[in-house]
Amino acid sequence: MTDTPDQSHTPAEQKTARRRLLARAGIVALVIGGGLGIYAYVGYLNHGQYVQSTDDAYVKADGITISSKLSGYVTALKVADNQAVKAGDLLVQVDPTDYRIRLAQTNAQEDVARAGQATSEAAVTEAEAGVEQASAALATAQRDLAFYSGEVARYRPLVASGSEPKQTLDQYISNRDKAAAQVAAQKAAVDAAKGKLASAQAQLGQAASQIEAAAAQKDSAKTDLGFTRILAPIGGTVASSSVRLGQFVQPGQRLMTLVPVQAIYVEANYKETQIGLMRPGQPVTMEVDALPGVEFHGTVASITPGTGANFSLVPPQNATGNFTKIVQRVPVRIHIDAGPEARRVLVPGLSIKVDVDTSSAKGAIRQIRTEQKQDR
Repeated sequence: MTDTPDQSHTPAEQKTARRRLLARAGIVALVIGGGLGIYAYVGYLNHGQYVQSTDDAYVKADGITISSKLSGYVTALKVADNQAVKAGDLLVQVDPTDYRIRLAQTNAQEDVARAGQATSEAAVTEAEAGVEQASAALATAQRDLAFYSGEVARYRPLVASGSEPKQTLDQYISNRDKAAAQVAAQKAAVDAAKGKLASAQAQLGQAASQIEAAAAQKDSAKTDLGFTRILAPIGGTVASSSVRLGQFVQPGQRLMTLVPVQAIYVEANYKETQIGLMRPGQPVTMEVDALPGVEFHGTVASITPGTGANFSLVPPQNATGNFTKIVQRVPVRIHIDAGPEARRVLVPGLSIKVDVDTSSAKGAIRQIRTEQKQDR
């Protein structure tokens, strides 16, 4: 006999059978619900409680502002907004005429400086020869002085004894005095020649310095000429271009922004109550509003060493009489894994929902507590 009601049973028996069926169904539902609840609770304890979520997250890229280093008219504009470029591509050409003229002038200045160096080298060679010539003449005069001085010393006792006439001694004395005067004159000539040599050597050093200065000016002019071609420093997409053909640009003037869309990342602003177990390298799952139903994966790249308010232009001053505690947020940089097709859509500024699995650091709180007890 079963509990299923049928026409062979009395109404009371059928009612009792229905109650039994409902009770059994309720028990089964309670068991299943309890099992699912226990499973969910165990899942929450083991995993769910360690997943930190936020929707205060955005796709970002470190865009580069393209500026002109020189002043001049724009003679060529090779790119437009939203155009993809590679590193080294020409973006803007500034009129190079003035800078080519300056380079030609510096080339001429360098040539003049080198000619001056050649003249100074010739002057040094001539001065060295003059020193040698004066030194040789001095040596000759010194030999003559020594000879006549010896003759005077030799003939003086002979004249005193009457063996030689006094006229011969007087002649040697006259020659000795002339030789002494010649020595003095040649010493002065040697000093003058050395002075000319020193002056020529100084001029040679000055010429070398002038060559270095001219070469530096030439390099500067060549560099400036190169800067008339504004090239893309990295690959990316052109955005917010404000330069126009024929426009006169100034040094430092912003021309456009280059966004490296292939190097996008996510910046998630987590509450300070959520980052206790967050560590670089932890896995991340993400959903982008622009691509509903698509799940992206990534990893935590780094955590900013400070709250967003701490790095704002005007940091809050909490040391005031009126204070209301506000939960701070800490920017977390996240690397996102996305293919080429997805990166066509993932542009900087898009909103994104981020879940970080922090279970790999679940023992960190216990370790911190242990360390604090040991420090007491």
